[in-house]
Amino acid sequence: MTSRSDTAAYPPCPSPFNLTAHVLTHAARLPDKIALSIVKPTGAERWSYARMEQAILGCATGLLVSGLTPGDRLLMRVGNTVEFPVAFLAAITVGIVPIPTSSQLTEREVEVVAQITKPAAILHDGVTPCPSHPRILSTADMADWATLPPASYVFGDPDRMAYIIFTSGTSGTPRAVCHAHRAIWARGMMIEGWYGLTEADRLMHAGAFNWTYTLGTGLLDPWTKGATALIPAQGVEHAQIPLLLKRNEASIFAAAPGVYRNILKSDTIDLPKLRHGLSAGEKLPASIRDAWYNRTGTRIYEAFGMSECSTFISTAPGDPEVAETSLGWPQPGRRVAILGDTDPVPAGQTGMIAIHKSDPGLMLGYLDQPEATQAKYSGDWFLSGDTGEQTENGDILYHGRADDLMNAGGYRVSPLEVEAALMPFPGLHEVGVTDIEIKADTRVIAAYYVADTDLDEEALKSWAATRLARYKQPRVYRRVAAMPRNANGKLVRRGLPDLSPL
Repeated sequence: MTSRSDTAAYPPCPSPFNLTAHVLTHAARLPDKIALSIVKPTGAERWSYARMEQAILGCATGLLVSGLTPGDRLLMRVGNTVEFPVAFLAAITVGIVPIPTSSQLTEREVEVVAQITKPAAILHDGVTPCPSHPRILSTADMADWATLPPASYVFGDPDRMAYIIFTSGTSGTPRAVCHAHRAIWARGMMIEGWYGLTEADRLMHAGAFNWTYTLGTGLLDPWTKGATALIPAQGVEHAQIPLLLKRNEASIFAAAPGVYRNILKSDTIDLPKLRHGLSAGEKLPASIRDAWYNRTGTRIYEAFGMSECSTFISTAPGDPEVAETSLGWPQPGRRVAILGDTDPVPAGQTGMIAIHKSDPGLMLGYLDQPEATQAKYSGDWFLSGDTGEQTENGDILYHGRADDLMNAGGYRVSPLEVEAALMPFPGLHEVGVTDIEIKADTRVIAAYYVADTDLDEEALKSWAATRLARYKQPRVYRRVAAMPRNANGKLVRRGLPDLSPL
């Protein structure tokens, strides 16, 4: 038995097609149903399907009136507010390509994003860090745009570009991942093979609007099914989420493992309407999975994926229990393999987790980087960068990254990017960065540095804060005598945690 799963092919994406039209399929049938509730302990802001569609189509008209044309790129610098998904879908409605970005990025980091993507305009909320640009559009105008005559959906080839998201590259430079309109169609395989989502569900996602995990799992997918999305308001703390889950009768909860860990610190967790939880972004520790079940009586179903293809391996309601290191099974419709040098390895052997190039959810490529795009393929297979093995039962065990990319709360971070930001700090001679475990199931980014004397840690942290998004900033700094290097002089980051601090 070779490590390859060829499930029945998923139905092809219809053509012509528009991502936003697909997401809002049920708006005409369910105009008065609540599509979105932005919840907090003191109440909720509710958006019906009719109101949401009106806002999106009106804002699409507003973007056109502002001078943007189909094919233009719109960089989004918008915080955790409803304007984020409205603008994202409005742009796609009329063929403008949105570039959603994390509000945590610093102005310097956004400048790099703008240099790579060359946006025609930036949509700015006036608060989120943002570089200068010849054309800045304000979210303050979106309330007026929503009242404009609705734009018409622009249908076309499902393979045309719909949006661009960013991921950390192994070179240290972020990569612009281009996704097609068909990406939303492919997410139907996730709904079947991970969510167990129905129209009657009320799905709460703990993340912010501007995280792609939230945007997809927390908003677009529930709307595609005609369900209700619940998003905690800006400022809601993890300790308040159990109360919000209960009050808003959430039936499905989605979060990164770290959120589950924080919620489990609560004295009381009473979730009578919850059917199950969803986890993605990083490997779910068995200790968290088991503790959640013991406290709530509900299961957490885990998924594995990447920015270039979202999730494609998962467990789902009805699946049998899996081993601690198992990611689950390839979702129905997916073609997944565990590759050796070029071909699938026998079951039980370790290799690279890969997905077939025909997958409708796979990216179009990295923007203006054909060589980097091609380097991710081995024949007909797209390489994930993660290693694993397939068991005789068909599920896939996870063995970790094949490179030095770190995982910070569900975000993949290149150590090269962090090292480059820290190196100019006065008095620092060398630096190496990796993620370390500081206690059971808790990992943070640590910076190991060479200097003549101990450097001021608070000054180092302040330096990092002006150059790196918070999730990229080291939480631990340790001075060491020398960097671990191989025979060729290359830094061996996996050897950093073994060094004795001075």
